[in-house]
Amino acid sequence: MRAKPGTGNFMAQRVSAMALLVLAPWFALSAALTMPGPSYIGAIDFLTEPLNAVGVLLLVGAGLYHMRLGMREIVEDYIHKPTTKALLLALNTLASLALGVSAVFAVLLVNFGG
Repeated sequence: MRAKPGTGNFMAQRVSAMALLVLAPWFALSAALTMPGPSYIGAIDFLTEPLNAVGVLLLVGAGLYHMRLGMREIVEDYIHKPTTKALLLALNTLASLALGVSAVFAVLLVNFGG
């Protein structure tokens, strides 16, 4: 017996949730323990460490992916007009992509200057 297409979405959302369960506490603890204070300079210093930069990008990526999957599920379940559904799904994907690219750009800008 073959799984239905919804099973892949269900599993992807669970995997991204597990990634967030690891990355969110890591971020909170490492930021609390290594940042000198809640300041702009402290945040920049935190992000200039390569491990922190990669961790933050993984956290943002997992969060945006998880959000995109959840919003897709809501749109598919509750929006019935085909054009509205297609438009909202496209906007969901584009917004997630734009936020992800912005996060990567910001972290790269902090690390490599600009």
